[in-house]
Amino acid sequence: MSAKDCGHHDEERHKLHRRLFVAVFGFVILVLFIIFLIWLILRPTKPSFILHDATIYAFNVSSPNIFLTTNIQITLASRNPNNKIGIYYDKLDVYATYRGQQITLPTLLPSTYQGHKDVTIWSPFVYGNSVPVAPFLSESLNQDQMAGTVLINIKVDGRIRWKVGTFISGKYHLYVNCPAYVGVGGKMIGNSIAVGSAMKYQLVQNCHVDV
Repeated sequence: MSAKDCGHHDEERHKLHRRLFVAVFGFVILVLFIIFLIWLILRPTKPSFILHDATIYAFNVSSPNIFLTTNIQITLASRNPNNKIGIYYDKLDVYATYRGQQITLPTLLPSTYQGHKDVTIWSPFVYGNSVPVAPFLSESLNQDQMAGTVLINIKVDGRIRWKVGTFISGKYHLYVNCPAYVGVGGKMIGNSIAVGSAMKYQLVQNCHVDV
């Protein structure tokens, strides 16, 4: 076999490799385009969250140095509004804040899958023991204590994935903010009931959700 024949065979082999590469690449692009098209048609809608109630077991301020001890049980509901898309909640931390400062430790919610139009309900405790309050918040906290009402924010921070048929998306950041006015010092406001030494506040508060 001559060198010319060998060169010809090598060239044919390279052409075959290029054609295979182009075919595989084109197939991958086609599959991704179909998935993207289905995604656009289905238009996944972010879940909705409602803070149903909050039971205050402790909201105590110590002085002269301002430390806050908090123990709250909340009832939080999430609804999947999508007809054809499921939601995986992989890792969700819930905690309470006061005027932007986190006042409880994060509580990890159980991972779960939420089917089409399904509702998931959690009832976690969030608590913080002798958490130092920022000096610029101490006056506001004292005023709220005297008034007997305080605005706290229940927040959820975590990751979710969408499920369309057998396709499961990558992870998306979920951020939920639920404002809630509650009484402190045993004060009853709105639809509140005494539960032993604690006070339960019926809130039914819509939360702001970002995905």
